[in-house]
Amino acid sequence: MTTYAGTKEFEGATFVRASFKGAVLRFSDVSGVTMRSVEVDGLDIDSHDLFFGSLFVNGVDVVPLVDAELNRQFPGRELQKAQTPEGLREGWVAVQSAWRTTVEGTPPDLVDVHVEDEWSLAQTLRHLILATDAWLRGGILRVQQPFHEIGQIFTGAEEMGFDMSVFRVDPPTWEEILTVRAERQALVTDFLATATEELLAEEREDPWGGGDWRPSVGDCIRVILEEEWAHLRYIRRDLARTR
Repeated sequence: MTTYAGTKEFEGATFVRASFKGAVLRFSDVSGVTMRSVEVDGLDIDSHDLFFGSLFVNGVDVVPLVDAELNRQFPGRELQKAQTPEGLREGWVAVQSAWRTTVEGTPPDLVDVHVEDEWSLAQTLRHLILATDAWLRGGILRVQQPFHEIGQIFTGAEEMGFDMSVFRVDPPTWEEILTVRAERQALVTDFLATATEELLAEEREDPWGGGDWRPSVGDCIRVILEEEWAHLRYIRRDLARTR
C-alpha cells in the first residue's frame, strides 16, 4: 500500500470514479470534504474533534446524534460539560468507575497489546497521567515542571519543540503505571472535593501555550474529563478487537 505523508497535493482535488476501498487516513485534514453518490458501507470515522464541528450525512448533521449515543453507552459522560462543582465531582466519580471496570477486567497479557498501531492500555493510562499533569498540576496549580517522567506525550510533540528530556526512555512496569495513575486520580479527587464556583471561574494560562485561549479552572477540569472519556472509548474499542 502506498503511503502519502505530509502532502498537500490532494487539497481541492476532485476524484471521479476513484476507489479508496480499504484506505487508511491518520492525523489527516479532511475538513470540508464533499462526497456525493459514494459507497460508504463499512466506512469507519473516528475523530476526537468531531464534537467541535459538524458532519453531514444525507443532509443531516449527525454530530448531536453521535454525542447522544455515546452518552447512552457511557453513563455520566454528559457531565464532562458540567458547569458546577457538584456536576464535575459527579462526572469524575462516573468516569473513574468506568475506568476501574476496564482496568480490572483486562487480562495482564493484553495491557501492552497494540491494535492497528493505537496506544496500548498501558500507554493510554500513561497519557492520562500526562493530561492530569498538564491541566491540573500545570494549568490550575501552576507547577513549573508538572510532568511525571512516565507520562505518554502526544504524537508530534517533539516536532513542535516540546522538551522530551523530561520523560524517561525505558518503559515503566505495569505496577508503576498503576501507582502513578492512582496518585494522579487522587489529586483530581482531592482538588474537586473543595472546589467552589468562584475557584472554577478563575482564569488560567493554557498549559500548552501557543494561543490566545485563557481557560478557566473549570475549563481545565472539563478537558481532563474529556480526555478520560475519549481515551476510555478508544481503549474499549481496541480491546474489543482482541477478542
